[in-house]
Amino acid sequence: MGITPWRLRTGPVASGTEAVPANDATGTVQTACVVVLPAGASARELDLVGRALRAYGPATGRAARLEAGERGLGDIPVAKAYIVFGEAQAKALGRNLPAAVMSAAQILLVDTPAAILTDPAAKRRLWNGLRTLGPTLRGA
Repeated sequence: MGITPWRLRTGPVASGTEAVPANDATGTVQTACVVVLPAGASARELDLVGRALRAYGPATGRAARLEAGERGLGDIPVAKAYIVFGEAQAKALGRNLPAAVMSAAQILLVDTPAAILTDPAAKRRLWNGLRTLGPTLRGA
C-alpha cells in the first residue's frame, strides 16, 4: 500500500547542569558578537537595526542584544566583537567591561538608531563598520 510507519525517536534529555554557559569560568570567548543598543528605542529603530544586522550575516543577525539604560548594562557576555549604537552606550560598555576583555575584543562604535534612520551618511558608516568586523567574525 505504500505506507511507511513512523516512530518518534527520543534521545537522552540533557539536564540543566550540562548546559554550557555563554561565558565559562576560564574566560574563553563563546559569543561571536554583542550589540549594545540605547534603552527606549522605537520599534522602527529596532527593526532597522535588526534588518541591517541580519543582512550582514548570521553572526551579527543572531548577536546578543543589550540595552544600556539607567542601571547600566548588567552582565555583559565575553565576545570577539561589540557593536555599540551611540556614545553613551559606549561609555556604559567601558564602565562594565573588564579591561582584559576590552583589549582583546574589537569594538565598533556607530551612530544611534535614530540617527541611522534619518542620515544617509550614518547608514554608510554602519555598513562600513560592519564590513570591518568581517575578518573578526569569520575567525581570521
